[in-house]
Amino acid sequence: MLTFILIVVAVIIATIVLVKVIDKFVPNKLKPVLNILLWILIGYFGYQTYMSIYEPIQFNKLKNERYVRVIESLKDIRDSELAHKQVTGKFTDKFENLIKFIDTAEFTITQRRDSSVIDKELTRRYGVDTYMDIVIIDTLGTVSVKDSLFKNSDRYKKMMNVPVGKEGAKFELKAGFIKQNDINIPVFETLVKKDVILYDQNPDLVVQENQVIAVDGVNGDALKVGSMTEVKTTGNWPKNYGDNE
Repeated sequence: MLTFILIVVAVIIATIVLVKVIDKFVPNKLKPVLNILLWILIGYFGYQTYMSIYEPIQFNKLKNERYVRVIESLKDIRDSELAHKQVTGKFTDKFENLIKFIDTAEFTITQRRDSSVIDKELTRRYGVDTYMDIVIIDTLGTVSVKDSLFKNSDRYKKMMNVPVGKEGAKFELKAGFIKQNDINIPVFETLVKKDVILYDQNPDLVVQENQVIAVDGVNGDALKVGSMTEVKTTGNWPKNYGDNE
């Protein structure tokens, strides 16, 4: 980008010098036409210079606005998947199953309390009452998953739709298990490519965005939550876009 700007500035300066040369050495009858053409050329390169600065600024502004909206949807999907795992013990790779789950499932409300009871074996062995500590979990009732996560909103019914960018685009959703220490651990991943979010923007700027490696940027070519290769449910965006955990 900087190289392009320097080239354009150099061309503008060269054009201005050329105008001066023409003014001094070209016959008077040709000067008006050449001067007009050269000033048009100066105007064109001036415009290109302005756009080379202005367009990336506008691109970044729009990109950030769209990313924030996509991230809100990714958070809803993650919260729904975590609730699904809490109740069923696994994640799901189908949005229709996730929506049905939210509509019908309930969380069990429990209370944990410490207590103690007589240890019969030790009491018999020592001839005196001997107690052991135990934990009692009381079930207090249930609460709707929908009410817990979304209250009066029904936005979860459309959470599979990418809210900005290419019309009709859907989030990709995968779920399964990975093995660690001979234990199958449930994992999930949901994502959308940056190309989808920014489909109507300057292709060169989109390519640059796909190659971002920065602390304050979304690294990689997609916005996503979770992973199919690691046990994690965090998002891949930096904190300046909001909480990613």
